[in-house]
Amino acid sequence: MALRIGDKVPDFSTKNDEGEDFQSSKVIGQKPVVIYFYPKNFTPGCIKEACDFRDGYEDFKSLGAEVIGISSDSVKSHIRFKNKYQLPFIFLSDAKGKLRKLFGVKSELLGLLPGRETYVIDKEGVIQLKFNSLNASKHLNKAMTKVKELVNM
Repeated sequence: MALRIGDKVPDFSTKNDEGEDFQSSKVIGQKPVVIYFYPKNFTPGCIKEACDFRDGYEDFKSLGAEVIGISSDSVKSHIRFKNKYQLPFIFLSDAKGKLRKLFGVKSELLGLLPGRETYVIDKEGVIQLKFNSLNASKHLNKAMTKVKELVNM
């Protein structure tokens, strides 16, 4: 069953971009979190989206929020991707698709391409935004607007 707006994100663990175990409870439920799922490292739309989040990262940090990018790419691929584009936020490897399944991220283009979906989770760990669009350039603004709304409530 896919997570929806209003649902609390259950605890999960996976490998981060440094090959270490990542426990969601260390971040989710502690501060606002933007999680964005994307298809694949080093593809044009995914580079655009990652660089958008990179360029807005200090704004998210100033609002007390964290950004996490998730794809099925390996830890090694995430390291290369982060280094090449100076991406300062957390990347998680979802090689087996468990997190996509947990969040209910749908595939695009007749199931050929992993979906592009962004979630904004409040400091209590509750999903406040679920945004799905193949258009990579729309995700940053949707996430930033929602985080600002949460912080100013």
